[in-house]
Amino acid sequence: MADAGVLISVGTVLILLGVLIIALAFFLVYFKKSERGKISGGGAVIIGPIPIVFGTDKRAMRKVLSLSIVLTLLVLVVMIMNYLLR
Repeated sequence: MADAGVLISVGTVLILLGVLIIALAFFLVYFKKSERGKISGGGAVIIGPIPIVFGTDKRAMRKVLSLSIVLTLLVLVVMIMNYLLR
């Protein structure tokens, strides 16, 4: 079993990596050559096993919903594996 120091370090690195990815995505969108086109987006809030999905159009919402279902199932599998291995 990992000690608290390792878990804190891993958590901190993951948070910083997420912030870096968000900043990189922002700069790529900001400095991208502007072309007239349609922009769509969406997001999901997962509360327990239930995803709450929002988006600008049906296509974006379908993508976000499918991704949130896959992530929910992945978390469920990891939790079951953790229980069975103990």
